[in-house]
Amino acid sequence: MTLHKLLPDDIEALATRVIEENLAAGRKLVVAESCTGGLVSAALTEIPGSSAVFDRGFVTYSNEAKMEALRVPLDIIETFGAVSIACAWAMAKGALVASNADVAVAISGVAGPAGGTALKPVGTVVFAKVVRGQEGEPEGELKKFEPTSRADIRREATICALELLLP
Repeated sequence: MTLHKLLPDDIEALATRVIEENLAAGRKLVVAESCTGGLVSAALTEIPGSSAVFDRGFVTYSNEAKMEALRVPLDIIETFGAVSIACAWAMAKGALVASNADVAVAISGVAGPAGGTALKPVGTVVFAKVVRGQEGEPEGELKKFEPTSRADIRREATICALELLLP
């Protein structure tokens, strides 16, 4: 029998660390994904024992999904856009409210090859992290990944999101 792996070794190793370290810390996780399309959730759930840590994931690809599932206010999307720290923070807050998790991470970005603008070129990805009980100050980050390919941008965004989930 040939063993097949879903994930590259580096992502699997990082996801394993996320599950193990959050289990040791007694934390449950939720993710809200847009440009990664569920890759972070897939990475986490590929790890045996992940059900003790991973509460749920939201794939909110459209603006409507962000507003409906995560209660992202329309004015945030209209003012700052879906690819903004304000939107990612609202996504993370919404995911935390809609879950039993202790920590939420949200990801939104422009994976390309089209869709970029002068202000937000292809490869622009925003991340936000919210910890239950510490929802006051937004913790967000904007990264500009080299636009080599859509797959590479999504892969790099997945790694960054997993790193944010480490305690």
